[in-house]
Amino acid sequence: MTDHSHVELRPGAYADSVTLLQVSRAVQAADGVLAAQVAMATPLNVEVLGQMGFDVPSGTSPNDMVVALRLADAGRLDAALSAVEAALRDANRRDEGPTELAPPRTTATALRRAPEGLALVSVPGASALVEAMDALDAGRDVMIFSDNVPLDQELVLKRTAAERGLLVMGPDCGTAVVGGLGLGFANTVSPGPVGMVAASGTGCQQLLALLDHAGVGVTSALGVGGRDLSADVRGLSTREAMRRLDADPAVELIVVVSKPPADEVAAEIREYAAGLGTPVEFALLGRGQSDLTQAAEAVLQRLGRDVPSWPVSGEAPAATGGTALRGLFVGGTLCDEAMLIASDVLGPVRSNIPFSPELALGPDLVHPGHTMVDFGDDALTAGRAHPMIDATLRLEHLARAAADPDTAVLLLDVVLGHGSEPDPAALLAPAIAAVSQPVVVAVVGTDGDPQGRDRQVRALVDAGAEVHLSNAGATRRAIQLLAPTSEDPR
Repeated sequence: MTDHSHVELRPGAYADSVTLLQVSRAVQAADGVLAAQVAMATPLNVEVLGQMGFDVPSGTSPNDMVVALRLADAGRLDAALSAVEAALRDANRRDEGPTELAPPRTTATALRRAPEGLALVSVPGASALVEAMDALDAGRDVMIFSDNVPLDQELVLKRTAAERGLLVMGPDCGTAVVGGLGLGFANTVSPGPVGMVAASGTGCQQLLALLDHAGVGVTSALGVGGRDLSADVRGLSTREAMRRLDADPAVELIVVVSKPPADEVAAEIREYAAGLGTPVEFALLGRGQSDLTQAAEAVLQRLGRDVPSWPVSGEAPAATGGTALRGLFVGGTLCDEAMLIASDVLGPVRSNIPFSPELALGPDLVHPGHTMVDFGDDALTAGRAHPMIDATLRLEHLARAAADPDTAVLLLDVVLGHGSEPDPAALLAPAIAAVSQPVVVAVVGTDGDPQGRDRQVRALVDAGAEVHLSNAGATRRAIQLLAPTSEDPR
């Protein structure tokens, strides 16, 4: 397909990955454009472009912008390039705005303009330390949305914050609710008696969605970053977040949710919780621990609320071929949870975020056995938008998995909320309809989310998927479909 393809490099031209995703979508909508990818020439993006059939010149640098176009015919090139220029100009105009409304260019400038409040840092990970330290020096709590922040820098920030009685949320803090305001990929929820501390973005969102379905609101959800309960960080931000929620009279129950923590750190946090005046419920994933849905049910029981039936829409058929379960996730904690449940029933599950090194997938993310991939892992988001924003990479692997005769059942998540892809089902449903295997999907979201949870579910069911609100329920159902004659894993 190289006859009508065009690839050009623009050295020194920079735009962030979200902006370039919007540019790519605008150009792809132009008449005669079959495919368009405008991206920075990071190694991962160059690899993705190669997989799309584009021939990227050698010697590129991450500081180069790549414009890759596939056209219906060569005569449409000038119009397509004009569409690229127009989309880039529109993006620049949105960034600059009128002079009197132009956003500050540095954290220090923003802090001088705003007399108080939380500082939100969303810059490339390599630059986050300086911006976050500026906020701490100004006496501000800071939420670091940025990923790919080195561990030693996280430790510097959190130790500094602990000395000053401040809170560092993150790095890679994707979801938070602060003062009733959702930040990052937050779901729309009502205020209520629960205060959450989350060393997990999508784990937090799963609990928000389940509690919302049960009619229970959340006053605060303080994200602390997925490494906070590791043996290195030792819960520095978790303790501060718990202390603050304990002091909040609106919080009747604190819930601590985390991807699998270090055992000794989990024990330390439980000991800390015992000294608080507010009761604490733990949702710490791990071997022999409750899954997130069971944790939500424990929260409801603790509050004296009824546990509802968790909704399921559609019905996927049993597998008729293949032997392997393929999980393709945008949420790292949802991937962790699914691996824990599946490995207890199926045995070893390979992953790019494995629980042991010998189960690590290679760079092609392919293995004939059971596999689960977290497309939001730092290694797959360097230089590109998170898969909750840009579905390109997961869609490519979905098509590859569907074409693999070893694949028996496909398991996916769709995570709704502010900041996420505005209509994920519009992209995913056609891909699901094209596969022959049974597909089970966990749609994590609330009725109030901007994507419209019911609309997303209907579109996925119409494409042939079985849709669950509970990721744990979706995983158990996928296992059941894989081996329909075995004992029900529920």
